[in-house]
Amino acid sequence: MSGDAIPKARVRRRRLFRLIWVVPVTALAIAAYLVFHRMQDYGPEITVAFTDGGGLRVGQTPVRYRGVQVGEVTGVRLSKDEKKALVRIQLIRSAEGLAREGSRFWIVRPHVGFGGQVTGLGTVLSGPEIDVLPGKPEAKAEFDFTGLENPPSTIEGGLRIIVRAARPKMRADAPVYYRGVEVGTVQKLDLAPNSLSADIYVVIYPRFAALVREGSSFWDVSGLSIKGSVLKGVDVEFESLRAFMTGGIEFATPPGTARAKPGTVFFLYDEPKKEWLAWAPKIPVTPEK
Repeated sequence: MSGDAIPKARVRRRRLFRLIWVVPVTALAIAAYLVFHRMQDYGPEITVAFTDGGGLRVGQTPVRYRGVQVGEVTGVRLSKDEKKALVRIQLIRSAEGLAREGSRFWIVRPHVGFGGQVTGLGTVLSGPEIDVLPGKPEAKAEFDFTGLENPPSTIEGGLRIIVRAARPKMRADAPVYYRGVEVGTVQKLDLAPNSLSADIYVVIYPRFAALVREGSSFWDVSGLSIKGSVLKGVDVEFESLRAFMTGGIEFATPPGTARAKPGTVFFLYDEPKKEWLAWAPKIPVTPEK
């Protein structure tokens, strides 16, 4: 055997150790940057109480204003009294101004009205979304809200009155007529304060608001009116197909009476009296633009 020393390989352990950590450290830095960048986009977190939170999904249900996503649902839970669904919403920073007093939130779901109006059609496949209508710009910040049961009225102005009935046959979106012309709509129905009757909340379109006077009389035009006899035959009447399906209200106004004030309460009758149909006041209406 030779007496020469056997050469030994040199292993640079320190350099290999450093190379192993390059990839995870780089990935961690990128992740931290993305998280920081994401956090920069976050605005305030708010809570909206709804009576029904069905279909809302954490991390998927969007919050929109004017069709633009301004937030996302980040949590859904029951209130302590188990009567409300508390929906936690994370707004984006550019929409932080929506978290102010007077802002209104509602859930958009598919709805087909008998008047041909279709709303929420885009949510058929994607699921419900939450829409918001902001409060006044000068309002103070707020982070807890009570959601609306129905979308807020899109009718600007107009005359809002209450028509009280024992058992109303119409529903929300039902038309309100004057001489057969639709001049308003039913917004919602609710029990009267004493629970002995029902209150029908009506909005009269702005250009027709002057038609409602203190002495106006309202009657029900829901469903069919069938009259006749064996000798005269049967006469079937109904105001319109829409009124037949959703119910409806018609009213007449006597001459020489003052304009009704917002919030005035009227009573709903089953049918009109002959003298009501003979009323013919000359009331100018705003020309249609």
